[in-house]
Amino acid sequence: MTFMNAEPTVPADPKAAAQATATVPLQLNNVSHAYGDHIVLQDLSFQLRQGQIGCLLGPSGCGKTTVLRCVAGFERLRQGEIWLAGQRVSSPDFHAPPEQRRIGVVFQDYALFPHLTVADNVGFGLHRLNRRARAARVAELLQTVGLEHSAALYPHQLSGGQQQRVALARALAPRPDLLLLDEPFSNLDVDLRERLGLEVREILKSQHATALLITHDQHEAFAIADEIGIMMAGRIQQWDTPYHLYHQPANRFVADFVGQGVLVEGQVLNSRWVEIELGALSGDIPSECAQGCASCGRGCSVEVLLRPDDVVHDDGSPLRAEVIHKAFRGADILYTLRLPSGQRVLSLAPSHHNHALGEPIGIRLEADHVVAFRKDRDEVSNAKAR
Repeated sequence: MTFMNAEPTVPADPKAAAQATATVPLQLNNVSHAYGDHIVLQDLSFQLRQGQIGCLLGPSGCGKTTVLRCVAGFERLRQGEIWLAGQRVSSPDFHAPPEQRRIGVVFQDYALFPHLTVADNVGFGLHRLNRRARAARVAELLQTVGLEHSAALYPHQLSGGQQQRVALARALAPRPDLLLLDEPFSNLDVDLRERLGLEVREILKSQHATALLITHDQHEAFAIADEIGIMMAGRIQQWDTPYHLYHQPANRFVADFVGQGVLVEGQVLNSRWVEIELGALSGDIPSECAQGCASCGRGCSVEVLLRPDDVVHDDGSPLRAEVIHKAFRGADILYTLRLPSGQRVLSLAPSHHNHALGEPIGIRLEADHVVAFRKDRDEVSNAKAR
């Protein structure tokens, strides 16, 4: 669905307009929102550049859908501003209606018109174009989404994945300034979600579209988005690339939510080294530990994040760990291992290394990134091990 029936008329604000130009299709400045006394968004700020695909990722109830509703114009702000293509569309004293925001929306249930053909669904928002231009734009998008031979069919004659692509084509047809995708794959099976995620990214990039995806599925987010904001309790915990979210999480919540991993106990040796049960790691540790102050000098306790790829299976290693769980994944196996101290770690090994439960196996530490947290504070230091 696309909301763009009229050009917005908004009050001028030169200072903010200088920050939000047409090259920044979406900018949120210190946005807060509440339902009665229940605060759902707190001082939220981020922006999307032209052609960028962003994503808000988080558990249910974190506020990500409320962000989408505020951007689309379905909710009024308690605090802050929302700018679209250089124009202020939301603030406590001004609210442009959805139809004036030049936004396309792909809903969770697709919201296709059952009485219209695929071609008519895609062309629904193109009533201002003449017949020839409208037909050309519909044909272009149907070819882009791979449904050029389905133009005369009706939604009920399509699979779920095909309906999703029709909804995407319909939202893109009027060339909106911003596309919002609200959990667009939640009704599809896992295999189809993964395949369509890659297809949707290619389609958005081919159309040079700026888009914001809302999802709770990190695999979906990583497959589609250029940058991702991890949300919890109405705040963005970290806005970054998928690579940095995985390897350089800003706090314990992000470290736990993104990917798989475990926190193991470690002891600070000096400003560059921390020792864990599997050996010593070099990198930047929490700054107050590195300074060696009275309350946090040598011997300070930290927690070090280990990912499954940090613990490598090695039959020749003297370090041994007991297999207590295994998850077969085809090309590889995810092992849960118990160290002599009782601590548990994860290890990803090629599936031809098929070990039995209770079997001790050789492992070695191969961590390229060190992520350490003070045990009594939610502070983090990230570094590449040298």
